[in-house]
Amino acid sequence: DEDCSSADKAYYRLHTEPTSGACEIDSARNAADTGEAGDGSDDWVGDMKAEFMKVFDVLVNDLRGDLDERFDLPATAKDYIEKSVRYNVPHGKLNRGLAVVQCMKDYISGSGKAVSEEDIFLASVLGWCVEFLQAFFLVADDIMDASVTRRGQPCFYKLPHIGLNAINDSIVLENLIYVILKRYFSQKSCYVELMNLFHEITYTTSLGQLLDLTSQKEQGDVDLNSFTYEQLERIYRYKTAHYSFYLPVALAMHLSDVRDEKLFDTAKDICIDMGIYFQAQDDFIDCYGDPSVTGKIGTDIEDNKCTWLVVEALKVATEDDRRVLEENYGRPNEGMVKTVKSLYKKLQIEDKFHEYEKTYHAKLVEKIEKAKLIMPTGALEFLLNKIFKRSK
Repeated sequence: DEDCSSADKAYYRLHTEPTSGACEIDSARNAADTGEAGDGSDDWVGDMKAEFMKVFDVLVNDLRGDLDERFDLPATAKDYIEKSVRYNVPHGKLNRGLAVVQCMKDYISGSGKAVSEEDIFLASVLGWCVEFLQAFFLVADDIMDASVTRRGQPCFYKLPHIGLNAINDSIVLENLIYVILKRYFSQKSCYVELMNLFHEITYTTSLGQLLDLTSQKEQGDVDLNSFTYEQLERIYRYKTAHYSFYLPVALAMHLSDVRDEKLFDTAKDICIDMGIYFQAQDDFIDCYGDPSVTGKIGTDIEDNKCTWLVVEALKVATEDDRRVLEENYGRPNEGMVKTVKSLYKKLQIEDKFHEYEKTYHAKLVEKIEKAKLIMPTGALEFLLNKIFKRSK
């Protein structure tokens, strides 16, 4: 295996790190995500992330205690679950989880109330539930896409002695969400809304994943006619926008006892647009991103994916250009991938994306400004600022 040495190291860490205490995140990754490596303007985000991480350790200990109390499992099984959680859940940018906290603060302070420590803790718990959901999706997605790395480390299924066991591990990660919700929210008036929201968003995202997987035929069998903006935005809406953007905001709104459906509809409209923009960025980064920065190796071209890049290329392609795509797209061949990228360069797809990004960002800013008339928008601004011109 081409990742044997790095996977061995990761496997060693997975099975030798202590199972208690604060979960450590690579300092360089943390600095890049929080802005601490720059001018210090995002120090408050770094502080919020540090507090957020403390709640993760509380939840891990709670989940370990739940396993001890309710299940007759050997220590090795409980250790395995905890190590899976620590490997898969806390190593992303955590923007989804932090957005729950930010949105809750906006709504409670906007109502004239003081934000309590309990408010922050419960919002952080919900934020971690979103991160558990993200981990569930990514572990499964990496298997389906035959990905190699994720977040700068080997994909979980690539680790020695893990393999396709990771399918069940992803299911466990999802179900831990409901263990956490029951422990902290079963006596809260918003419990049913929170449960329903997680179920609905998970179902929606799974349908989006279905569309993504079935939008492509087998490698080498390319149907360029199926690569349309309509299909692309449908995938974006269902696969990414609901869980990455609407879910964190809606969770915080329920926690803050927001009842006005118009406010939920407004938030959803902006969040879906933000998710479409975010996924277009993902397509761009898959092709042009630096794996040492992104933490993963892009495979969309060889995987025959319907992406913003190929749809835009088809929009301006000549018959000869289209023939190049038909002969080279969707094939696991390094030379053919380079040919597709060369065609993208000829068609100035990179420049077209930067123009798209500028235009779409302006559209979102305008929508958020209008929303300020009826609702707090700090969390929406937080999310947009975190993703604008991102490189990972």
